[in-house]
Amino acid sequence: MRRPASAYRIHRSRRGTPPTPKGRIRRLRRRIAMLFGLVSALGLVGMAIVAVQGDDTSWRTQVDTELRLRTGEFAANVHYDEDGDLEYPDPKEGDYDCPPVTLFKGSGDQVSPVAAPHRPCLTVPVEALQTVAAEAGRERDVAVSTTTTPSGHRLRLYAQPFASSGADASGAVAVAASDVSGNLDDHERLALLLSIACAVLVAASAAVGHWLAGRAVRPALAALEQQEAFFADAAHDLRTPVASLRVLAETGLRGEADSTEVMRRTLRQATRMSELVDDLLTRARLRAGAVRLDREPLRLDQLVDTVVADTPADGHRVTVRTEAVVVLADAGLLRRAVANLLGNALTHGHAPGQPADIEITVASDGTVAVDDAGPGIPPEQAESLFERFRSEKGSSGLGLSIAAWVAHAHGGSLIVATSDRGGARFLLRLPVQKR
Repeated sequence: MRRPASAYRIHRSRRGTPPTPKGRIRRLRRRIAMLFGLVSALGLVGMAIVAVQGDDTSWRTQVDTELRLRTGEFAANVHYDEDGDLEYPDPKEGDYDCPPVTLFKGSGDQVSPVAAPHRPCLTVPVEALQTVAAEAGRERDVAVSTTTTPSGHRLRLYAQPFASSGADASGAVAVAASDVSGNLDDHERLALLLSIACAVLVAASAAVGHWLAGRAVRPALAALEQQEAFFADAAHDLRTPVASLRVLAETGLRGEADSTEVMRRTLRQATRMSELVDDLLTRARLRAGAVRLDREPLRLDQLVDTVVADTPADGHRVTVRTEAVVVLADAGLLRRAVANLLGNALTHGHAPGQPADIEITVASDGTVAVDDAGPGIPPEQAESLFERFRSEKGSSGLGLSIAAWVAHAHGGSLIVATSDRGGARFLLRLPVQKR
């Protein structure tokens, strides 16, 4: 059963608006930054864990080795007599004192102390000694444990069993102790420092990842902005001539006007559209950096004369005054810039219904001045005149923006001022070729 269109629209609206291309690129940037930070965090945390565990194993192994040597040294003085009785040194002789060693006798869990340090350098809780000795006697193997004294000292206990020589004789266990408070403090301090360092490095890595992701997606954003600008320019500029061509076509089909006049106006609109398309493509190539300057020495005065000669005046008056000057520039782009300035003056540099009176001056310092007697440029529009969608009478101003880009690409400038003739004065300055 088919759902009504209204239900379909409601279903689509609940799914939300799809992300824009810029939104997808920014989301990709966040994902790259997060992935970079996650990988860095995993690596740093893994190395920190390995370092902490290695340090813990190192100090424990070192302490246990010292205690094993201590119990082994003590075992050399413990033996069984011919009757299987355990013989050991007198505790008052000091062999038990430091590191303290306690001797237990018994089997399994039933062990009891038979010799303890006379003047121990460490006070070891009896319960902890009893527990580790019972474990070693029960397992008949070395037992290790850690305990804390009432005063807060942390001790490492090492219990080593001795086998009996008689069938009925019970075994013995020697338990040595060592203060490991300093080792544990150093270990905890290392773990804390590594944790802080990991947090700082992860934060720095996330920031660097965010910056690198931004650098990585910047070309894509720039290309997207250029594409959107091109679409906006095309939509804005081509709307009027396309509408005019449609009206002219409808007028010609209805036979409401002279066919010759309709064709003349159609040709004029088609020419304007061709120029707009050419401007749009040129601007898009300039913004994308696809145009490379082919610099060569050329006579600026001769180039301006050629542009004026190739531009139809259509009843307007154009006066040219030039001085010989050589500049290092791209001939094609510079010709386009001068033609755009002249075309702008022919279009806007006169009162409605009156022919334009334009004067072009080329000076020996590489300056091309285009003066007209039109209404001029308001001061508040002078700074934004060379941006798109900024010129008068509905034009997008692509010609002026292209001329400004050409000037800046050659190390020159393009400014607008008030002409002595009452209209606008455009000054295109280019570096002069040194002899």
